[in-house]
Amino acid sequence: MTERTYESAAARIEEIIRRLDSGEAELRETLALVKEGRELVDFCAGELEAVGQGLEELRLDELVARLERGGPAPGAEGGGDGGVGGGADPAPELSDEVPPGGHGPP
Repeated sequence: MTERTYESAAARIEEIIRRLDSGEAELRETLALVKEGRELVDFCAGELEAVGQGLEELRLDELVARLERGGPAPGAEGGGDGGVGGGADPAPELSDEVPPGGHGPP
């Protein structure tokens, strides 16, 4: 038997849905398809959870590396966008000064 992957499980779920939607499956086949579909959905949910956990660990590793370098932590004061987008500087603060030849705030 081949190793189950998220992609193969998702493809099989789509096949099951098509078969059930066709209305051609008899009662026992419908029961078997629903049972198989439920098992595949549980498998896919577990895979997504594992990937999400891996991403969270990567974010924590990145945070530790930033703290060790002495850089600002994502979301820290002055961090701007919380570390998203490559560490862009925050927007400049607005001023009440009127630019030369321009109009100031109302």
